[in-house]
Amino acid sequence: MTKKYSITVTINENEYTREVEPRLLLSDFVRHELGLTGTHVGCEQGACGACTILVNGESMRSCLIFAIQADGQNLTTVEGLGKDKDNLDPLQQSFWEAHGLQCGFCTPGILMTLVPFLKQNPDPNEDQIREALSGNLCRCTGYQHIVDAVKLAAEKMK
Repeated sequence: MTKKYSITVTINENEYTREVEPRLLLSDFVRHELGLTGTHVGCEQGACGACTILVNGESMRSCLIFAIQADGQNLTTVEGLGKDKDNLDPLQQSFWEAHGLQCGFCTPGILMTLVPFLKQNPDPNEDQIREALSGNLCRCTGYQHIVDAVKLAAEKMK
C-alpha cells in the first residue's frame, strides 16, 4: 500500500486538507478529490494547456505537477473567476460577448493562461495575444474570436 501524505491548499479562497498519494497529479486532485471539474485534462503531457490553473497567481499546467507539490500554495481554477453566471469575470464576459468559445473544452485553460497575461500586459496587441495563446490548443476555432475576446476584455479592464 502506498503511503499517503497530508497536504493543505487554498483553492479559490477555500482551504482544503486531504491525504494524497505522492504520485497523484494536481489535475486529478482538483477534479476528483475536490470536484472542481472546470479544470480539463487533455494530453496529460502539458502540451495542450487545457489543465492550466493559477498557482500563486502564475499559470501552470496542473497535469505536470503532483498534488503534494502544491502543499501550502494558493491555487485558482476557472471556478474561482466569476461568482456566478450573472457575475462573470470581465474575461469570461468578453469570451461570451465575442464568441471566444465553441465546445468549451479548452476555454478554462485559455482563461487561466490569460488572467496573469492581462495583468502583466493590460493593453496587448494581436501578436502579443497570439503569443500568449501559443501554449493552448483549440481544435474548434481559428483563434480569431478568442483574440477578439481578449482585446474586449483588455478594454473592459481599463
